[in-house]
Formats: sequence, C-alpha cells, structure tokens
Amino acid sequence: MSFQKLDLHPIFNKGGQIDAELNKIVSDAWAKKLDFIEIIPGKGSGQLKEKVLRFFNKKEMRAKYSRLDVGNKNFGRIFIYFNWNKLK
Repeated sequence: MSFQKLDLHPIFNKGGQIDAELNKIVSDAWAKKLDFIEIIPGKGSGQLKEKVLRFFNKKEMRAKYSRLDVGNKNFGRIFIYFNWNKLK
C-alpha cells in the first residue's frame, strides 16, 4: 500500500497554509496514484479537524477521492482513500 501522511500540528494556526498543504498532498496522491493519505489534525478542540473535513467535503474535492474515514481508534486522524478504477 502506498500512502502519504500530513501532520497539521506544526501549522495548526495558519489557515492559508493548511489549505495549501491539503491541496498539495491531494495533488501528490494523484500524481503518484497513492492508495490513501492520512491527515493528522490532532484531537485538540476539534476545530482543525472540522476545517479539514469541510475542505474535503467541497464538491470539487469530493470528486477527487473515493472514501473518507475518521480514524476509529484514534479520532485525531482522517484517512482519504483513492480508488483509481472509479476516479477520472
């Protein structure tokens, strides 16, 4: 399985940089045909996690991945899966 991980802890308070990093990791996933990416917003107050979920819920982003899961054992992780047979 090929994947990349993005830890948002170092940039938790830099909104524009967060969006840029999320766009970059999705672009990398597409370029490398990764199986999934793991985003680590951390537990905290939940605001950063909600920001990430809103980002991936945008119509243009939903078209780029197959499935989104919130870590069932660690709620501070979000997994974005790609099914290249179904994506264009």
